Parts: sequence; C-alpha cells; structure tokens
Amino acid sequence: PPKNGTAPPKNGTAPPKNGTAPPKKLTVTRVAAWRSKDLTQRVVRLFFSLAHADGADRSGLAKFTYAWMGNYAVDAAMAVALANTLFFSAATAESKDKVALYLLITVAPFAVIAPVIGPALDRLQQGRRAALAASFAVRVVLAAVMALNFNSWLLYPAALGCMVLSKSFGVLKAAMTPRVLPGQITLTKANSRLTAFGLAAGGAFGAIASGFAWLWGSEGALWFMAAMAAGGVWLCLRIPGWVESTEGEVQTSIGDPLIGDRGRSRKVALSDHVVVALWGNGGIRVLTGFLTLFAAFVIKHDTQHDPFTQLVLLGLVGGAAGVGSFLGNALGSRMTFEKPDRLIIGCLGAAMGVAACAAALAGLPLAVVVGLVGATASALAKVCLDAVIQRDMPEASRASAFGRSETILQLSWVFGGALGVLLPPVYWIGFLVVAALLALVLSQTVVRGRGGTLIPVIPLPSRLRRSASAPATARSTTGP
Repeated sequence: PPKNGTAPPKNGTAPPKNGTAPPKKLTVTRVAAWRSKDLTQRVVRLFFSLAHADGADRSGLAKFTYAWMGNYAVDAAMAVALANTLFFSAATAESKDKVALYLLITVAPFAVIAPVIGPALDRLQQGRRAALAASFAVRVVLAAVMALNFNSWLLYPAALGCMVLSKSFGVLKAAMTPRVLPGQITLTKANSRLTAFGLAAGGAFGAIASGFAWLWGSEGALWFMAAMAAGGVWLCLRIPGWVESTEGEVQTSIGDPLIGDRGRSRKVALSDHVVVALWGNGGIRVLTGFLTLFAAFVIKHDTQHDPFTQLVLLGLVGGAAGVGSFLGNALGSRMTFEKPDRLIIGCLGAAMGVAACAAALAGLPLAVVVGLVGATASALAKVCLDAVIQRDMPEASRASAFGRSETILQLSWVFGGALGVLLPPVYWIGFLVVAALLALVLSQTVVRGRGGTLIPVIPLPSRLRRSASAPATARSTTGP
C-alpha cells in the first residue's frame, strides 16, 4: 500500500504528479480528452513558471511580458489577414505604379514618423502605461475599419496606422524595460526573455489567426486581431504603476552632451561602444528589413499562379528567420560581451558575407540561409547592444538610450524594406546591392570603433576630435 494510506485507482492508472486525475471509466475518447487536458495544464504551468522566474512576478516584468506578447500576437494576426494584400498585391514586375503606391503608403511614412515618435516618447514623463494601452485601443478601431473595408482604399492607411503603433510600442518597450528589471537578472537576459516570449506568442496566435482566415476569410482574421488588441489594452493597464516614475532620468544624445544654463548636463552622450553597436545593428537591420519584403516580391514574381507554393516558400524563409532569432538570443544570453566591438563587427561581417554569397549563388536556398544567418546576427547584435548600454550608460540615462536606439533600428529596418520594394525582383541584383551597402556600413563601423568616421556629415564628438588632433599637434611641436 502507498505510504500516505490512499489506494491506487481501480483502473490501475495513477494520476500524474501535479496533474489531473484520470477518468474513472476508461474509454478511448475519455483518455484522449484527459491526456489533452493534462498536457495543456502542464504547458500552462511551465509558461507561468518561466514568466515569473527570477523575481519577475514581483518586479512587474511578468505583466510587462504579457503585454509585449500581446503586441506580437496582434502583429501576427494582421500579417496573416493581409498576406494577400500588402505583401502580394503590388508584387509584380509589370505594375511599377502599384509598387510605387505600395511604397508610398506602407513604408515611406516611417522615414518621417519614426524620427518624431522616438524623441516624443523619449520625453514622455507620465502616462507610459496609458500610451501602451492607447496603442492597442486604436488598433482595435483600425482592425474593425480594415475588416469592414477590406476591398476599399481605407485598408491601406488603416494598416499603416497599425504598423506605426506597433513600432511605437517597441520604442516605449525599450524605454520601460529598465523600470521592471528584477534584481536577480541582467537587462540583457530580460530583453532576450521578452524576445523569446514574443516570438512564441507570434507563432501561436498567428496559427490561430490562420484558422480564422481559413474559416471566415481575411476579415475573420482581422476581427480576431481586434479581439487580441482589446485584450492588449487590459494587459497594459495591469503593468505596475512604478513604470511611470521618471525621477532623475536624463536624456541621451548621439553627439556631445548638452549643457544647461547652470553648467549641468541636460543630456548624456552615448558612449563610443554604444555608437559602434548602433552602426553594426543598423546595418544588420537593413538586411533583415530588405529580406522581409524582397523575398515576398521575388517569390510572388516567380510563382504568380501558384498561391500554395508561394506560402510554402515564404514559410521557409520566415521559418529560417524565426530559428535564427531564437538561436541568436540563446547565444547572447550566455555571453559576457567583454569585447563588444569585435562581436558587432563579426555579426555585421557575417551578414555582409552571406548577402554576397546570395548574390553570387542566386536562388531560394541562399535566401533561406540569409534569413537564418541574418536573424541570428541581428538577435545576437541586439543583445550585445543591450549589454553595452547597461554597462556604459549611467542608470539615469538607460531608459532614454534604449528608446533612442530602438528608433534608430526601426529606421534602419524601414530603409532596408524600401530597398526590397524598389529593387527589381531578381535575386542577384537585390543581394548585390544590399551586400555593397553592408560593406560600406561595415567599413564605417570599423573606422568609428577606431575613433574616426567615413561620413563627414556625421561629426565626431569633441572628445574624439581632440584625441585625433593630439598626435598631429605633438608632431608639429617636437619637429624632426
């Protein structure tokens, strides 16, 4: 007999540890239902244990993670709903006017909006939770507009609004993460955890949205998106109130620090390692943004009358990118980043190398490899950037540094996406152009790490100008 004095069930099947009891009467249907319920409960318990680990439940990181997952879920639902409109409707070489209109409506406005959104959110002193909730609330309305006007021109500006709000959410997320950081983990690990949970949510809810699209069309997926966005409002309002505290925060500047009237610094300059990391990350984001749209256009161009093949081929590229993101975050969470400049240059060099190989050996297999390597390099470089900001920047300026860096990375992605739309849908042409561009960015990153610059329009901080002129001054005074 068991030690606790309870007899085993008559059917001979013992209840699993921390699980549900088996049915009293065994049938195939009941056992299948019991197994499904038990497995679901185990997965849910594992999810909550991971989300609340390391003190995340007490610091507020867990509730912040749920809101971040909601943002990924809404984006995934919109991508599924608009898969045959925004990504494919203009992707034919014979309709250059449609391609230009697509670029004008969906991509170009980011170049104007992002520089405004980033600094505005950076200076937001109160109401950050309300701003996050508002980004979801407006997307509820825009999703309804898209569902009711799916075959109208209103679809495109509404989709643009959702994209802008999603990017704004990302900027706010970067600035708010330090406020919910548990004392047991680093900011690098927290950001990696957020990315991993976000990707998992995007995959899971994207699959559910695909089911809605299969049953009720794209409009059904858009109504599912609206429901997810409504849930996101509630998740944002549950974030702890201390994320609103901005006492002592100091904004950051890429150039020299800004000095106030009384000689006090009103802005802190980003460190040299942070600037180098931004150059490297920006170059890699150009590649990932380029591949996202360019792959869709090329695959559509090559398989215009086979929608199923289009879906499979895009799934290969997207799946490789997803695997790369998980791999990069997993590697980054276990690294110490003692020499961040070398790692950033290595990631950017790998991205440039694989793009050059894709130009020389044009075809879908190399595009899949580019997706894998590019996503891995992007995730690893982003983790390195987070670690450098946490290490080099004072605590009072970290939130601003994260918000500003996220804005720069968003702009880089948009620039790459614009290249993917404008370039001809030919593999070797597209990858040759982006490889040449990455080679230029790589050169600038290396030179910037040594205290110089290849771009005169971007001046060096005064401390670097003084250090560069010091050797020449010494030589002139000593003489031969």
